[in-house]
Amino acid sequence: MARRDRPALSGSAGGGHTGREAVAAVWRIESARIVGALARYTGDFALAEDLGQEALAEALVSWPRDGIPHNPAGWLLTVGRRRAIDAFRRRAALDERYAVLAHELGEGGAVSGPAPADPARGTGDVLWDPDQIDDDILALMFISCHPVLSREARVALTLRVVGGLTSDEIAKVFLVPTATVQARITRAKKTLGAARVPFEVPPAGERAERLGSVLSVVYLIFTEGSSASSGGDLIRLDLAGEAQRLARVLTRLVPDEPEVHGLLALLELTAARFPARTGADGEPVLLEQQDRRRWDRSAIRRGRAALARAEQVGRGLGAYGLQAVIAECHAVAPSVDATNWERIVLVYEALGRLAPSPVVDLNRAVAVSMAQGPAAALPIVDELVAAQALSNSHLLPSVRGELLTRLGRTGEARTELELAVTLCGNERERTVLERKLSDLDG
Repeated sequence: MARRDRPALSGSAGGGHTGREAVAAVWRIESARIVGALARYTGDFALAEDLGQEALAEALVSWPRDGIPHNPAGWLLTVGRRRAIDAFRRRAALDERYAVLAHELGEGGAVSGPAPADPARGTGDVLWDPDQIDDDILALMFISCHPVLSREARVALTLRVVGGLTSDEIAKVFLVPTATVQARITRAKKTLGAARVPFEVPPAGERAERLGSVLSVVYLIFTEGSSASSGGDLIRLDLAGEAQRLARVLTRLVPDEPEVHGLLALLELTAARFPARTGADGEPVLLEQQDRRRWDRSAIRRGRAALARAEQVGRGLGAYGLQAVIAECHAVAPSVDATNWERIVLVYEALGRLAPSPVVDLNRAVAVSMAQGPAAALPIVDELVAAQALSNSHLLPSVRGELLTRLGRTGEARTELELAVTLCGNERERTVLERKLSDLDG
């Protein structure tokens, strides 16, 4: 795997970077390598994550005071390693693992306290094994997304361990108290420990099933970033961008898995529309009103290349690949009217057979309404209503209200849109729905 770019930070807190900014930048980039290396040598994922956090906490105190070390990642790793040695001493576990960790530290070196000014000189590279780095990060992803964990725990642990986000940052992303995030992470680590989950890439027989869990977490992170479920912003670029980064990492770690490339294609093609999805005031801009000249053409090219790769390495596209095909139809169309809606309907039908869900059916109904008219789409939506699908989501009444509006059934449309306003948690989307209600009265 190509190494992630590392920040050019050294020597002092100057040069446009404060010590705390440097800590955040280095941790975001290097945390997976550091925790992975510590987990590999301690054999304890939960301990390794704690050690990494202890090193991060010490850096937040030391770097602003003493300046940024010459080798920031090495500094963090050295502190983590020393904390590991302290932990093994406290456990009275002076065994072979202790010998490996203590190797070449020198007399008096295996103690708590500040890391050396330049850990790259001497012992800073003891845990760095270039042949293991890819497997370390992949193992972190599989462990963070292990099926024994709840969906909320998988997301929190992935953002923390693989993404390098702090508990405070994760809490702000999902608008929950920091204590809630910390509790989820603590429970997740205890659950993994109780299940005796080893720090390793799962064997080939388990990998396909477990990879699906990893991909679903990355997709969930992106979905929350691209269409925030609550709060005052329609798009959370940091969160969506982190999901894209994780997907790119996966394509390098498991290049022969078509769904990994399909997911990256979907994320790139969807994110390409971000610049045109909001106006200057942050208000949502509907697809038919978007200035397509603002779409990110580089992201579209990357997405189409990833989709082509998914088609090359697989025996057919999976659920993410099919969604990427739909996103590509939008990306290459010059306008809403010129979009190949018939093809989109067919792809949604295939997606519904492969990965059936109410959301897929609802999106198919929207495509049918564009290809064949609202009268053809309404029965699909009514079936979802009868099945009480998506009962807590604003999406179903929003779509039904739009279809009824186009059919001239204004009274029924108003009822649906009022329900959608009540259920919508995002302030920006709620404003759009309220505007549609106002237009009905106009």
